[in-house]
Formats: sequence, structure tokens, C-alpha cells
Amino acid sequence: MGTGFDNEKYLKIQSEHIKERISKFGDKLYLEFGGKLFDDLHASRVLPGFEPDSKLKMLMQLRDLAELIIVISAVDIEKNKMRGDLGIPYDEDVLRLASKFEDRGLYVSSVVITHYTGQEAARLFQEKLEKKGFRVYRHYIIEGYPSNVDHILSEEGFGRNEYIETSRPLVVVTAPGPGSGKMATCLSQIYHDNKKGIKAGYAKFETFPIWNLPLKHPVNLAYEAATADLNDVNMIDPFHLEAYGETTVNYNRDIEIFPVLSAMFEGIYGESIYKSPTDMGVNMAGFCIVDDDAVCRAAKQEIIRRYYNTVDKVVIDEASEEEVFKIQLIMKQAKITTDDRPVTVAAKKRAEETGLPSAAIELADGTIITSKTSDFLGASAALLLNALKYLAGVSHDVRLITPEAIVPIQDLKVRFLHGKNPRLHTDEVLIALALASRGDLNARESLEQIPRLKGCQVHTSVMLTEVDRHIFHRLGVDLTSEPVSSIRKW
Repeated sequence: MGTGFDNEKYLKIQSEHIKERISKFGDKLYLEFGGKLFDDLHASRVLPGFEPDSKLKMLMQLRDLAELIIVISAVDIEKNKMRGDLGIPYDEDVLRLASKFEDRGLYVSSVVITHYTGQEAARLFQEKLEKKGFRVYRHYIIEGYPSNVDHILSEEGFGRNEYIETSRPLVVVTAPGPGSGKMATCLSQIYHDNKKGIKAGYAKFETFPIWNLPLKHPVNLAYEAATADLNDVNMIDPFHLEAYGETTVNYNRDIEIFPVLSAMFEGIYGESIYKSPTDMGVNMAGFCIVDDDAVCRAAKQEIIRRYYNTVDKVVIDEASEEEVFKIQLIMKQAKITTDDRPVTVAAKKRAEETGLPSAAIELADGTIITSKTSDFLGASAALLLNALKYLAGVSHDVRLITPEAIVPIQDLKVRFLHGKNPRLHTDEVLIALALASRGDLNARESLEQIPRLKGCQVHTSVMLTEVDRHIFHRLGVDLTSEPVSSIRKW
């Protein structure tokens, strides 16, 4: 795609802007941190040059000023809500996040369980956290939230919530996912601080939509595609337009809630500190785009990937058709089709020619390599070997793994493990390649090319097994698949 984003500039100006926002308040700033603090693969895909852990690196520049609060909803704990990208429940992710932050020298001061009504699963999770040394606080469901401002700003509203003890000027409030209660946690703290005579402020750090890009810019459309399941819609911020005469972009939830937030600020401070949802934000990503064409191309590819991921989820009843319809509309707005993804065209063409499951990969230099299912290998496993051979300069006709080495593995899978598919999956072919590399130079040189697969594009003509999807994910490959079940007589 080419680099379109200046990551070093972003790290510098973003941290400076947050420091500037802290200085505008008295003693403390509660910063609601939306999206992923690290492993932000969506941002790295639509803003080529953005490093997945950029926000974490930025925050580390402020670590002497900052502490982190991790928020989780008791409702999500009770429902065992899962992170779709990692396949782990939210409560487990709280522990993962805390460990990741602390490993990098960031101070995690506490965990807040929101929407608490006495759920047994939440109570047990609190006990588990406390045994591990975490300070845990409970926040409750407030009747009439967020509309009944008078009730919210009372002892029966925010006043019921347990006050979170903090010690640093920047308090970053983050969570495993959306709907956890980050904003309410920030506002509850400001309410309590104000009663204690502590001057505290609020700001929001959300990468997308990027407020100073056009409403229908591909990057902002890609955000809509990524949040199709949440019904988020990018909108012109009418409050900002009225206050300043400037057109900026925000999303529907913040715009809808802003009048309530403004009333809350007036109730706490005596006046509203912000004139618009855009004012609340501190995101500087839009100022760090250095090649708009590269960013547009990347964002359009992301929209197509989101489309395929969603239609695949519909097949396995993990998404609704309404989500597909929404992304199809976004594709029309971006003036793209699935044929604008080159590997999609290549994989489908190979499948039509062979009548077999097929796959295609686009390498960093633009080369597209294809494969098909064979007697020994699944299409994805064959694709990995073909790509690694090309990158190593090994002739396509050279066998990296001999049939004699594959047959015992197939025998193990079918005869002893009672599998129905004898063909090697991606994990198995990589292990076989690693074994072959001990005595074969071509295999060894091909194995060494694995890091070069990161960021490559792959499309398969059938949906893959969980094992194959997991391996591609670990390789850093951007994968899409046709919404066709791989369960076939082959």
C-alpha cells in the first residue's frame, strides 16, 4: 500500500496534546480511552505506517503522569461476553490487559465493575481480582441514565458509586470492549472529586472516526464498516458547526449524548466546559497522514475485508444480514466491489479453473501466488509453501517436503486421531517444513522467509478451519474467505 502515516510525528504531537489538555484543568484529567491501547490492527491497516502499539508507546511517554483504570461491566461478566478478535472472555481480558500494561511499566491502579446489581459472577470475579492484589470498586446501574440529569447528579445517582482512589494527574480509563461504562466512570469520578474540592476534567481519546477528515473519507467509512454490529454512524458534528462554523466529524453516540453531558458539566462545574463532542476529543491522527492516496487505498481494502468477515459470520450465525447490508452500502459510497481486492479475483479464478478449493496471496511486491487443494495438502497449506518458495528464490517445481514425510502424518491424523481429512493444515505443514529444514537448504531458506508474510493479503475460495485462521492471524496475514463452507466430499 505504501506508507501513508507518520508514526513518529504522531507519538510526539499526541502526547504533547494530552499534556496540554491536562494543563487546562486543575488537579486531574480523566481520559476515556476508546479502542485498543495495543494490538490496534484496524488502525495499522487503514493508516499504513501506524504501528499497532502506537497508542501504548504514546502513553508510555506519559507514564510518570498516568495511572490506568480498567472498567468491565458486570453484565458482560455474567454473559461471559467474548472479545471477537482474541476469542477470550472480557473478564480474562481484564487480567491480560493489566499484565500487559504492568509489563511495560504502566501503573494499573484499580478495576471498576460497572452495572453492578449483585451478579454472582461479578462478585466472584471481584474476589479473584482482590486475591491477585487489585483494588476493585463497584459502580451501579442508575435509574434514568443518561437522561435524568438531576437524579444522576445526586447521592442516589453517582453518589452511590464507590469513589475510586487515584494519585496521578492523568487517569486513563480503558476497557476490554465497548459498552463497559468508561464514560460514566469518568463522570462519576468528576462528580465525587468536585464534592471533595478537587478540580478534575474529562476528555476522550478515540482514534476513529478521524474528526478532521471528510465525512465520507474511506478511513471514516472503514470505521463504519468495522462497527456495523454496533450501528455506529459517522455524522457531521452539529454542535461544533454551530459554535465555530467548522465542519468536523464525530459519530452518532457521542452526538446524541452530548446535550446530556453538557447538562452534567453545567451541574458539576456551573458551566459546560465543552461546546461540542469534537471539543472533548484529543485525537491528533488526522494531522499525521502524509499520503492520502495510500491511506485511501488501504481503507478501501479494509472495507472489503470487513465485508467478507461479516458474510462469513452470517454463515455461522454470528452476525446478522443487516450488518452485511450496511457494509454493502458503505462499499457503494466508497465506489468499490470485491473485485477491487486482487487476491479475491485470483483465488476465485483458480477455484473455477480447477473445481477445487483454492487460495491466493498477494506479497509485498504485488506478486500474486495461488494454490489448490491436493492429495497431500489443503489449499492454505499449499499456499504457504508456494509463497515461501517464491520469497526464497526456490523453483516452484522443487519439493520442500517429500511425500514420504507427509504420509506418516496423514496416517497419524486418520488412523490414530480418527480425523476425516488427511491433508495437512497450515500448522502441520509449517512443522513439517521446520523438520525438513534440518537437512535441506531449500527448506531452511524457505522457512526463514516466514516474517516476510506479515501484512500480506490472502483470500480463499472456502471458509477455513479455526486452526488455519489462527495460523494466518499469527503470521500477521490479512485473511478473507468466500462465504462457502469447507465441508465437502473432497
